[in-house]
Amino acid sequence: MTVHEHLKTFHRLPVHAAPHPKDNRPQPAADSVAWRVASDVYDHDHEWTEAFARFLDTVDSAQVKAIVVGAWEEAYETDPATVIEAIVAAKDRLPALRALFLGDMTSEECEISWINQTDVTPLLTAFPELAELGTRGGQGLSLDAVTHRALRRLTMESGGLPAVVVRAVAACDLPALEHLDLWLGTPDYGGDAEIADLEPILSGARLPSLRHLALRNSEMQDQVAAAVAAAPVVARLESLDLSMGILTDDGAAALLTGQPLTHLKKLDLHYNYLTDPLRDRLRATLEPAGVALDLDRDDAEDDEEDDGTVWRYVAVGE
Repeated sequence: MTVHEHLKTFHRLPVHAAPHPKDNRPQPAADSVAWRVASDVYDHDHEWTEAFARFLDTVDSAQVKAIVVGAWEEAYETDPATVIEAIVAAKDRLPALRALFLGDMTSEECEISWINQTDVTPLLTAFPELAELGTRGGQGLSLDAVTHRALRRLTMESGGLPAVVVRAVAACDLPALEHLDLWLGTPDYGGDAEIADLEPILSGARLPSLRHLALRNSEMQDQVAAAVAAAPVVARLESLDLSMGILTDDGAAALLTGQPLTHLKKLDLHYNYLTDPLRDRLRATLEPAGVALDLDRDDAEDDEEDDGTVWRYVAVGE
């Protein structure tokens, strides 16, 4: 599975492309959509920063609530440092900005693990009222441990999330954070986090408002499930997402023998390598309690070689 379409909604707003210079059609109110600003990833002559400057001059920037950063030129070789610099430089023109997504690219523009990222800390420090931050791509991604009192939703999509980033997220003080979504990925694409790196998140000590936790797309999904089964933060969650990874019967059994999960509104395990008996046990345990359970296997299939070796893959890698 690859990322094959752009975001359609962000920050509970429909995504709308920033107007092209030759587009004379009426545009929506500045605060009614999430504005997608992008260039052509293969176009050396039209830079993202130029598109952003046109955007600021075209819309009522003081009313803009959400920006989705699409492709910047040569994202497979170039990080978005100049993109972040441009956004930070425009902070006084964006007083209402509450949500940013950095790297909304499809696989045709740039495979997720080819997207070059950079230090996203300046976005948090420049916008203390930011409520939502999302990123796509783990290569070069970095974050400092910061205190941010307004952030309510953090999403980091990757084929491999660096351990230093996971540790930084775990070290941040985010008292308002309600939704955390980390795509841990695989070591093949830089996902070198270990279970110990997740422990501060699973303790919940710095995340008192957390209600929705997603630790997904992981090669070590069974170990993640086992850690979650005893994690203090789980007792106050409304939803738990361990989908898109290599989850087998061992991980599912750990969930069933750990702390009760019957208080959850939803448990998402879609894309998995579970056998039918484990699926039945999960349903019998959780569905009578009213837990919405997603056990869809999707495209997860064992790849068995002639010598009996079985290969399994996360949902989103390259």
